[in-house]
Amino acid sequence: MSTIDESRVPFRSGYTWVRITRPDAARAGALPLVVLHGGPGFSHDYLRSLAELADTTGRTVVHYDQYGCGRSTHEPEAPADFWTPELFVEEFHTVLAALGIERAHVLGQSWGGMLGAEIAVLRPANVASLQICNSPAAMHLWSQAAAALREELPAEVREALERHEARGSYDDPEYLTASHEYDRRHVVRMDPTPQDYLDSVANVDADPTVYHTMNGPNEFHVIGTMRDWSIIDRLPLIAVPTLVLAGEFDEAQPITWQPFVDRIPGARSVVIAGASHCSHLEKPEEFRAIVAEFLADTETETATTEVSA
Repeated sequence: MSTIDESRVPFRSGYTWVRITRPDAARAGALPLVVLHGGPGFSHDYLRSLAELADTTGRTVVHYDQYGCGRSTHEPEAPADFWTPELFVEEFHTVLAALGIERAHVLGQSWGGMLGAEIAVLRPANVASLQICNSPAAMHLWSQAAAALREELPAEVREALERHEARGSYDDPEYLTASHEYDRRHVVRMDPTPQDYLDSVANVDADPTVYHTMNGPNEFHVIGTMRDWSIIDRLPLIAVPTLVLAGEFDEAQPITWQPFVDRIPGARSVVIAGASHCSHLEKPEEFRAIVAEFLADTETETATTEVSA
């Protein structure tokens, strides 16, 4: 059985909460896996099941709640320009340094995949590979995909969304109900909704500062500071093995993630049939098997290269 430790890493004027899962039997050459949660503004809870990769792959798995999220320090009074991708890139390196991790695999889900790409384009020595899961390469593509998916919603749902967005009444029960219909189809296709996901949502509801500032009121109405974000032009700078993963019914439709595949040298892609945005919750065994295979292949290729050199 794996062992779990929790700690706080000093960061900026507060701290980052970290959860470390260590395997009972570590495998030689198995680098740690660092998991980056989505949002921006969620917490690690909905990705907790990925800790099972510790025992199945013989490696340490690191989760952490990003600054302003979950169990980490919150700063609800911080100005909007405080919450930037650069802040979270800095936090990533601070966490790895504090844990003494010199090199790791990085798996980011949704916003976490965007953050992973922001980290990888800088070519840091501590990143061995990148797994971009259910993520867009640019927010204009995300919004384009969301608009198309909204057109597939029942007319009365679309009308409710449009009416309340025009008024800015995002907390209205009718708007929240209409938003749930979108989520039910493209975010978590499970009934009941898994507790891990509900726990992350509860953390956002308790303090929506980061989510509302950077993203907006929900998954498909992006009006926050990230609305013009794009990493497409910088993707050729990524020089580590990269896996791009998405679900068949994902709100991250192919147009959102195809630039990762097209522009990152050697990038691989996998679409999980029957899954949506939270593929790891809907198809957990398949998701973890894909991740494990990619990590094993990457480490085998690295070892072969080192021997040849």
